[in-house]
Amino acid sequence: MNLALIGYGKMGRMVEQVAATRGHRVVFCADLEDNEDGQALTRENLGEAEVAIEFSVPGAVARNVERLTALGINVVVGTTGWMKDLERVRKMVGERGTGLVYSSNFSIGVNIFFRLMEAAAETFRDYSAYDPWIYEIHHRAKVDAPSGTALKLKQILEKAYGRNDISVASSRAGAIPGIHTVGFDSEADTLTFTHTARSRQGFAVGALHAAEWVRGKKGFYEFSEVLFG
Repeated sequence: MNLALIGYGKMGRMVEQVAATRGHRVVFCADLEDNEDGQALTRENLGEAEVAIEFSVPGAVARNVERLTALGINVVVGTTGWMKDLERVRKMVGERGTGLVYSSNFSIGVNIFFRLMEAAAETFRDYSAYDPWIYEIHHRAKVDAPSGTALKLKQILEKAYGRNDISVASSRAGAIPGIHTVGFDSEADTLTFTHTARSRQGFAVGALHAAEWVRGKKGFYEFSEVLFG
């Protein structure tokens, strides 16, 4: 299919590389400098695009989705940190009859990790000796902290435990693609579960899987619905 890349940093370039191996064609790219106010998202530039994959910055997501859906283009949003605009974006997609997939993390492995941690939390909640916690570390350039993935894990644990005080710690250093650990600690022992991203390729593969799935569809979807129904 024909793809547009909105945000052409490290993730955008990785998506472009993986897209070529899956037989897709990138027909338009907009980096932050080209699209500071959304001015690059025009019919002239995007006329051939079937799906846009958005990896920009949190403050640009709602504006970009507004312009893309006005052109009838379906969207995959890989940017994190924009959840305050979630209902506004959902409304746009519904009113314009387009399709959108979003996620805190497009790694297929991370989405399986979410399901495993849901099961772990539901098991540990019956044993009060164990206290849950979350730790994540990413490269120094990552803007949001805690990460969207850590916040999703926090949401999963809080739902299972019926509380809203699960501790989350974050670090930003070096070039680490992303490490997330969930722990359950007691006086007797500690159990930890860790997902380690080796590169951005896993995020690109997941985003392209979502783009392939949402092509021609209408509706507002979280990536877990794409993977697990």
